Order: sequence, then C-alpha cells, then structure tokens
Amino acid sequence: MTHPTSTKALSLRDGGFASAPTPQTPESLAAHLDCTDVTLPAPAEGQVVIEVILAPVNPSDLFFIQGGYGQPRVQGQAAGFEGVGRVISGNGKAAEALIGQRVSFLGTGSGTWAQYAISDAALCIPLHDAVTDADAAALIVNPLTAVALVERVKEAGSTSFIVNAAGSQLGRLILGLARDEGLAAIAVIRRAGVEDELRDLGAAEVIITSADNAASQTRAALKAHKPRVLLDAVGDQTTADLFFAMPSGARWINYGKMSDAAPRLTQMGQFIFMDKHIEGFWLSRWLPSAPPERRASVIKQVQERFASGKWSTRVAAEVPLDQALDKVLPLLTQGAGKVLIKP
Repeated sequence: MTHPTSTKALSLRDGGFASAPTPQTPESLAAHLDCTDVTLPAPAEGQVVIEVILAPVNPSDLFFIQGGYGQPRVQGQAAGFEGVGRVISGNGKAAEALIGQRVSFLGTGSGTWAQYAISDAALCIPLHDAVTDADAAALIVNPLTAVALVERVKEAGSTSFIVNAAGSQLGRLILGLARDEGLAAIAVIRRAGVEDELRDLGAAEVIITSADNAASQTRAALKAHKPRVLLDAVGDQTTADLFFAMPSGARWINYGKMSDAAPRLTQMGQFIFMDKHIEGFWLSRWLPSAPPERRASVIKQVQERFASGKWSTRVAAEVPLDQALDKVLPLLTQGAGKVLIKP
C-alpha cells in the first residue's frame, strides 16, 4: 500500500524540555515552529495515515511547543495533539478497516498540525455523520477531560463544585454536563461579559474575580452550595484562596496551569485537620488506565452530546496551515473560541 512520505507541517524547532518554566502563551509561534515539509514515517503495525481536515490549538499544545508539557518534544516533528481527518491508508487489519472513514484522532505517530498525520488505529474514533468537522477536531482532549472531571466530582460524593476558567471551551463543556448530571456548578471567571451565557449553559452561580463584590459573592456561593471539589485550570493565588475557603474534605483537582505565577499555600493546617487534598489530572494518564468498556462508553457519550447539539465548539476562526505562524496567537488573545488549523 502506498503512503505519503512527506507532509507540509508546523514542525518543532527544538527537542526535549525547556530549561525554565514556560508561560501559558508564547510571544510568537515562529520562535518554536517552522512551516516546512517534513518526513512522514511509514505507519507501523496497527497505525493509519490520515489526511487532516482540521486541528485545534489547545492550551496544552502551546505549553508543549515551548517544552513545558509532560512529554518531550522531538525536533523536526509536526506539533499538534488532536484533529479530525479521513483515513487514507493503514498497516494491519484493524488499521485497514478504517480506510475511507472520517475520524477524530490523536497524533500518536506524528503531529496533527500537518496535511497528513499518523495515529494508532485504536485511538481513532469513527464519527457520526451529525458531528461537524469543527466539533470532531476537538472531540478528544477537552470533551473526554470534561467527562472524567465531572466523574471525579460524583466519585467525591459532592453535589456541587467550583470550576475556574469557566468561560473556556472546556469550562463550558463541564457546565453543560454538570447540569445534566444534576450537579450545581459554581463558575469562576476573571472578567464580566459572559455571565448570562454561563448561566444558560448550566452554572448555578457565576463569580467574577475582578468584581468589587467578588469576596461577598464567593462567601454566599460557598455557604449556599458547600462545594467540596475545585476543578482548576489556572493554578493561581485566587484559586488557592478559594480552596482554603472551602469546607472540610475539599479536593483541589488541577488540570492546567494558565497562570504564570505559582500560588502560596498559606493554611497548611487544613491538610491535617480538615482532610483537604490537592491532586493533578492528566488525560494522557486517565485514558489508558480506564477500562476499555468505560472508554467506549465515554466516547459514545461525547459523540452523542455533539450530535444532539447538547455540546458545541465555539470557533473563533479556521486558519490555513501556511498562515498559522502569524495569525493563530492574535486570534487566541481575543478569547472568542477555538482556533482551528486547516491544512
């Protein structure tokens, strides 16, 4: 079977990890990526070659290209963790069975910010016709994380929880799912302007940390709902202060580091006397550890939510691959939704 041997891609300029902490957003993409032709390796047994349709720019991608993510960069390899595309070839029975299908996928063999990418067939999700390309491009990282985090809330026995960065794509997915699961979500955002949207999505309360009445808002919300789980994508001092104001048994689950400044843990006695805990969540660890039947159930649930319209992806723009180095970051700073790269 013939496979493409090269692909136009946004390739990594450096390998390994950064030598110092990295910011949430780099000053430029061109400092970390080149738009160039790169070699596309032949698919190994059980892998497929995918013609990429769209690939999102996630916060995790931005940390990764700077060397600040939990896995090392490979110099010269395409960046991009997930995407949607059509399988054009494969190696092995399971892989060949996917040829011609539109799939959401993780770029396990090569990155997704490219015309062609390689993925493990086992990590490709054949798509329902009702799932749009925009939704399918970002079907894995954020949606599966949303399901897993809401599951953590339920496992903790809490009927309410706090989620910060609630205006993000992931935050909005969490709010909708929590509402349908009968959980009260307290949405925390930095700036006003989207409160009504978040309430419509399912937020029981919205706290605006920059507002003059933020402290009183917080006290009232904590008193009314007594949340015992904090879902955190920021990791700043405001998050730490929220956590220490929560009741006994509270769990702080961190899954992102949007803040460049580390918080101070000023009330260490709460870990001893109030049974409080801080833990991390990484989808790359959760996904392979989940039982196969659970993974299948979650993937089905995610597709059904997008196909039915319960979930949707806010898209700021689709950017051609050869314009991405200049256009992606200015679009991201506007905060209007996902930026998708279109090969």
